[in-house]
Amino acid sequence: MHPDVAKLVEAGRITEAVGERLSKIAPGSFRIHKNYGGGVVTDWDLFNGKVTIDFEIEKGKVMGLKLALEKTESVEPGDLRAQKVSQLGELKELAEKDPVELVARTVQSRGGSMTMDQLDAELCGSVVAEPGYKKWWEKTKKALRESKRVSVPTKRTDPLVLRDESTGPGEALVEDLDQARTPKGRVKAFEAIQREAPLVAATEGLLARAFEIVNDAALKLMKLAPAQSLELIALRNEIAEETKQEESISGDAPKLAEVLQVADGNLSEDLNQVAAARLKRILEAFPAAFGDEWVVKILSVFGRISSRGVSEIAKLLSEQGKTEELNSHIKVALSRHALGPDALAWICRERKKAAVEVFDGSVGSVILTVLEQDSLDDGPRRSGRLGNFLLDDKELIADLLDGMELNDVRNFARKLLASPAFPDLDRKSLMARVIKKVPETQEMVTGENKSKGDDTLLVSYESLDRRKAEYEELVNKRIPGNVKEISTARAHGDLRENFEYHAAKQMQGVLNSRKNDLERDLERARPTDFKGADTSAVNIGTKMVVSIEGGGELKMSMLGAWDGDPDKNIVSYLSDMGQILLGKAVGDTAKIRDMETEELITVTVVSIEAI
Repeated sequence: MHPDVAKLVEAGRITEAVGERLSKIAPGSFRIHKNYGGGVVTDWDLFNGKVTIDFEIEKGKVMGLKLALEKTESVEPGDLRAQKVSQLGELKELAEKDPVELVARTVQSRGGSMTMDQLDAELCGSVVAEPGYKKWWEKTKKALRESKRVSVPTKRTDPLVLRDESTGPGEALVEDLDQARTPKGRVKAFEAIQREAPLVAATEGLLARAFEIVNDAALKLMKLAPAQSLELIALRNEIAEETKQEESISGDAPKLAEVLQVADGNLSEDLNQVAAARLKRILEAFPAAFGDEWVVKILSVFGRISSRGVSEIAKLLSEQGKTEELNSHIKVALSRHALGPDALAWICRERKKAAVEVFDGSVGSVILTVLEQDSLDDGPRRSGRLGNFLLDDKELIADLLDGMELNDVRNFARKLLASPAFPDLDRKSLMARVIKKVPETQEMVTGENKSKGDDTLLVSYESLDRRKAEYEELVNKRIPGNVKEISTARAHGDLRENFEYHAAKQMQGVLNSRKNDLERDLERARPTDFKGADTSAVNIGTKMVVSIEGGGELKMSMLGAWDGDPDKNIVSYLSDMGQILLGKAVGDTAKIRDMETEELITVTVVSIEAI
């Protein structure tokens, strides 16, 4: 009891219990106030019932003794909240030289456990300057995980926990795995164990304990998060092999094949979430999962999986003697324009090796279709790697055009020139490669052939109205809306990590490119009702009947540049099929792609008449 208080107790002026309470607010003692933070009592006036406290936020704060006892909390001198008042300079130095020790002390001051928000409130702005706090914490968090002194959660809502000093690094890693609460957090914690596998395996039974935790988590995640369930099992098997502790995996533990069977309906989506390093092991489980159907199953994800997945599938099928099945699948998928950007990039990359049997001019048309569709879709670009590959590989265009008929080359060049997927400079660069390979396409750029009507677009009145309506909506609604989105996203802060800003800016380029294309096309458009067409051959404004080799007939109409409609068997004269059929007379044959299956068929013109 403080001597001044003891005198009052001896004089009978206050009770001993009150004296004990008053002694805790004597000069030199530390107090915490919810608004003012930590403070040290500098003076008191027992006769008038006043106390003076130097708080973090307000120095020399005078309070009534009763109020001070009610509104402040006593803390020990070793508590970090007290040290922020008495040893702030030392704490700031500690933040720079030994941030792990600083965090450990802070967590200890709260009973060994505190949330991230509580930690921020204690350190940000007082011990660590606010402008550099985020960067400091990212560096400190990494050091904490390496030191194992404090368990660092993956979610902000979970607490940081001070570990027992007797806990070894291996036990700490398994403890982190056990405490992880999210599927991705489990995977991350298990990856940390893999990096220190020999250390964990050195403690008898510890690795088996980790496997039990993972087995239980994988079973629970099998339906809820198949991707993370697959990753955990693949990691478990890798660690067991690396440490030669396969016997630590119980016989009833979940297997990759079991998860693949459960995830059957969304295999490509789930496999795209799996880390590339573990894809090979998971793909190798397909035969065990699907038996005789495994090749069909694995090919079903070939066109929609990541670049690493495409390569691994091709390698696995080759090793299993299934190259013919792969090539057959690719040819059909190409004819239907059903391959994703990563599969197309693999075909181009392996065009002289593994993909030599399937690489031809049709690949180029599919690439342009995929790039154009991706550029017009809302959301993040998925074909960026494919577009860069087309630009960076100086020989790719020449290889795509090698062996193509001139008419097919013209169709490719026309599609490239009209594509909104490339900025003007990139489009010109690619077109220069086309001209270098096939000089006859020079006229498409220079306009030398305008006398033949190449620069005019013949269109129906209906399609012209649709294009005008699209242009009006673009100029009056979509572009102004995009400008507003950019302004709003910019206000969110750091543009380097601002996804909304970059997505909006990317969309701005797409919209402006589409605006330029529409303006150019509308300027060139000449509307017509297609009456009076010459029927001596297939022309714009004619309808024809063609017989299909092998049996069957097909009725088609040839209309304007923007009138193509496969569902109604209407062909645009600028389409690949339109250019092939244009000028064909009765009895002539041609190879076209079926409008439903996209497969190449041979047809003979049977009859031609005006619309």
